[in-house]
Amino acid sequence: MNNFFNRNARKTMIIVFTSMLIISTWFILPYYLKRAIIHQHPGIYDYEIFPNRTIEINSPQPWPVSSLYGIPIFSDEQKDSVELMKTTAFLVISNDSLVFEYYAEDEDKTNISNSFSVAKSIVGLLIGAAIDDGYIKNLHLPIEELLPDYTNLHGHGLTLEHLLTMSSGTDWDEAYSSAFSITTKAYYGNDLNALMHRISVTDSPGSSFNYRSGDTQLLATILTRKTGMTVSQYASKKLWQPVGAETPGLWSLDREYGMEKAYCCFNSNARDFARIGQLILNNGNWNGKQIIPEKYIQKSITPASHLTDRDGNPVDFYGYQWWIMQYNGEKIPYARGILGQYIFIVPSINTIIVRLGHERSDIRIGEHPIDAFTWLKTGIDLHKQIYSR
Repeated sequence: MNNFFNRNARKTMIIVFTSMLIISTWFILPYYLKRAIIHQHPGIYDYEIFPNRTIEINSPQPWPVSSLYGIPIFSDEQKDSVELMKTTAFLVISNDSLVFEYYAEDEDKTNISNSFSVAKSIVGLLIGAAIDDGYIKNLHLPIEELLPDYTNLHGHGLTLEHLLTMSSGTDWDEAYSSAFSITTKAYYGNDLNALMHRISVTDSPGSSFNYRSGDTQLLATILTRKTGMTVSQYASKKLWQPVGAETPGLWSLDREYGMEKAYCCFNSNARDFARIGQLILNNGNWNGKQIIPEKYIQKSITPASHLTDRDGNPVDFYGYQWWIMQYNGEKIPYARGILGQYIFIVPSINTIIVRLGHERSDIRIGEHPIDAFTWLKTGIDLHKQIYSR
């Protein structure tokens, strides 16, 4: 009997000790790591767990609805892909009018969600606006002038254009699966400014492409310093209001009243994201008003071919924070996010295609996720159902 009680006592002590150890360890974990453990994986509704700043609207301009709206439908194969990849929204704008839209169950046209790295393309456009406004003199300004307190970046010839083309040569580690990567710290942490000051230049800027969220975050810091506005305020003034967005956007912050997570976390809906695509299609013009300089738009969607990719080949897939793919002989500029957020621009048929959802394929063709081709083809097929009649 004594042995029985002794064994139970030992088990109890082990459980108590283990529990105390776990609790003690939890309290000493960094803030970002606690949040990463709690939330596990980024999701499209993460604006609900972060503080946000509103991108205000003014004088909304609803999309004209085509008289042919409702005619195109998904094929059975397309519907299977849409459901399998947990698509939440799919929209097609052709000839400046809404011709098709789909929303998953429990979703509608006003629901907002995270665009993830589509936000990078938006930041890229804001740099063009800031140059046009005279806040930034040119693309070749050195980092020493733009960010004088970021001394870890000084002395290597780093310029604004290097940040735009993802060729900064910094030591930012774009790892999504590691709990200890700087990308995870940036997403779940609460002090982006301190984190960004730790980045150093380790390779020669302007020589090779290497996708880094940190490059975009530095661009956002430059915007804030030069314009005297938050990124959200400047986005509202220079993009969201001029293009007539119907729903206020949300940009997630690192902490209350803090810094926008500019590389990832712009939240909106398919109808309003389509306006960004239309702006590119129109070479920066909206209803007769030049919002972003045409030359800057063209540079944004022209591959930075002076750079080399990881295999030593000229870059043919990225410009100023915008991706470029070849499809049936046509250059297709597009923005994309890690969970399958896409804005495609198809100039030959005057069409914008937006796809939002929870999943993206891990399989790639070159630098492009294979599902990008699926959604692009789907949108073009829907267009053809109307205009090939």
